[in-house]
Amino acid sequence: MWLRLAKPNALTNHTVNSWGYAMSDAKQIMAGMRNKPLLPAMALLMLTAVHAPPTEAGATFKIDDTKWVSIGAGLRTSFQSAEDSAGTPGNSQWSNDFNLDNIRLYLNGQIHKYLKVEFNTDCQTCSNGGEVRVLDAIGKIEVDPLYNLWIGRMLVPAERREMNGPFYSAIYNIFSSGTPFESADFNLTIKSDGTSAGSFGRDDGATIWGAAFGGRFQYAVGFFRGLRGGANVDDNIMYAQRFAYNFWEVEKNPGYYTSGTYYGKGGDILTLGVSNQYQEDGAGTASDPGTFRGTAVDVLMEKVLPNSGVVTVNGEYKNYGISNGYSQASRDAGGGFSMFEGNAYDFSGMYLFPQKIGIGQFQPYLRYVNVLPSTSTNRNAYEGGVNYVIDGHNAMVSLSWIYGDLLTKGLDYSSTASGDHINAIKLGFQWQI
Repeated sequence: MWLRLAKPNALTNHTVNSWGYAMSDAKQIMAGMRNKPLLPAMALLMLTAVHAPPTEAGATFKIDDTKWVSIGAGLRTSFQSAEDSAGTPGNSQWSNDFNLDNIRLYLNGQIHKYLKVEFNTDCQTCSNGGEVRVLDAIGKIEVDPLYNLWIGRMLVPAERREMNGPFYSAIYNIFSSGTPFESADFNLTIKSDGTSAGSFGRDDGATIWGAAFGGRFQYAVGFFRGLRGGANVDDNIMYAQRFAYNFWEVEKNPGYYTSGTYYGKGGDILTLGVSNQYQEDGAGTASDPGTFRGTAVDVLMEKVLPNSGVVTVNGEYKNYGISNGYSQASRDAGGGFSMFEGNAYDFSGMYLFPQKIGIGQFQPYLRYVNVLPSTSTNRNAYEGGVNYVIDGHNAMVSLSWIYGDLLTKGLDYSSTASGDHINAIKLGFQWQI
């Protein structure tokens, strides 16, 4: 995942990486442009006068031989209609909801051959009016493909889904109908009252990352604040690691970001990843704390067929646990930081037709998610849909159908959790520049 100007990945959000690939998707192509605070009009005119070559992406502006700035934006908006779980048989009511899922502004820059900066924003709590807040704020020391250091607020190393983020995943509903969240993604806003360990998969800390053996072996090791207040009375650090090996082609993304598909542009890919997070007193309450550990294994296989069609398979397994405390009584009482305990699976497969119809290509897919909490009832979701891919991760329309009780039980891992199996239909739009 080296060089290519990264395109803001969402959630993950990719940004420009220093090693040289022309950032294209995957969270990346314009990762560097994922964020984009507004620059004064005059400044933009001046920068345009020294616009970088097209290979650096359409909104990368060269200042001098070592300095540049890239800007960009990403939008995800959807319409969903879901059954009312409390409706009477044969007379169920359906909701009709328009949602602003994400609106991200990207700004990336280089101030020295080895020093870069990334700043991204997002509309957090969009469904409740929305507030534009800091998503990423990263100072980057990128010296060599083997070792680099990022400091500030950034993605906590985790399984591929988190590293993809919403904009570079293969499926629009990757989070809303997916497996349980990691600590940094459990709460949308950062708080210090024992209910938050980050936001949108990000936290304040530092990550050392790099690649070896021709880029085939990729690693990221991070140290973060983790849970703030509450059970973590001793301010214990959250430790996070991700290791991946590319058996076929080497995935090219900025930093330690990933993508859920490359639409065949990355060649034949087979990558296995393992991630782990650990924090003493990282769950529970101040009077009933527990140590959190989350381990995940993920695999991406993408094969370009002789007819130029593309088969993509994503798989994920999670095993999460809380030890040394946090009783079921505290969980049922609804207190503290109630992380998931148990196992979870997420499998999806899709096929990108080679023929272009209109301005895009059709990509039907199937997905199955099974969540088995050790402290609550099981839940699952079946999903089928079709993506209309216009310009990779930059322009896509997705129509999906979901059925299961994962939609109604959600993040409730108490022993009393209940919910009906319901149907939901979603139409999502994703644009990026």
